[in-house]
Amino acid sequence: MYPQPKPFLSLEDWLEGERADLEGRSEYLDGEVFAMTGASMKHNAIVMNIGSELRTQLKGRPCQVYANDMKVIIRSANAGKYPDLIAYCGEPELLDDRQDVLLNPSLIVEVLSDSTAAYDRGDKFALYRRIPSLREYLLVSQARVRVERYRRGADDHWTLTDYAGLEDQVPLESLDCVLALAEIYDKVELATVAL
Repeated sequence: MYPQPKPFLSLEDWLEGERADLEGRSEYLDGEVFAMTGASMKHNAIVMNIGSELRTQLKGRPCQVYANDMKVIIRSANAGKYPDLIAYCGEPELLDDRQDVLLNPSLIVEVLSDSTAAYDRGDKFALYRRIPSLREYLLVSQARVRVERYRRGADDHWTLTDYAGLEDQVPLESLDCVLALAEIYDKVELATVAL
């Protein structure tokens, strides 16, 4: 028995399919397409909380935040992704007139789930680091109060800072904003974990 070759799909063909398909979403990596599943109530609440906080703080400034459906293409990695939240300040760099693909995010936020946490911390973060404009990457737990902030330094090295208390605040230097964990987790029921 011989392995069957996988059909190759170009990034352009994937994008055309995504724009035409109203039923579901997928992500793209170097010729392969990966279906995305729906999000939980906690996941959606966290995304809305962060998006609302950022939108309020960015009012009146040349900055914007988008949730869920704005795509990011990483040409150097031949990849297309749907971050949970993306934000930028200044002029947006868009792929084309459809205005559904942002090329210059300064902040990307992913809300972790059991099935995606390892990928979001590992291979997906490696792809995102190839975006020159990206300055900060937030990983937000939906299982407990915890936010991991990765920040790109002037030397292009990334540093991690962990936040795990409802009284903590996450400074977002790329947007000149601050996210309070109490606001991120507002109305989100978390399981109590015994230590």
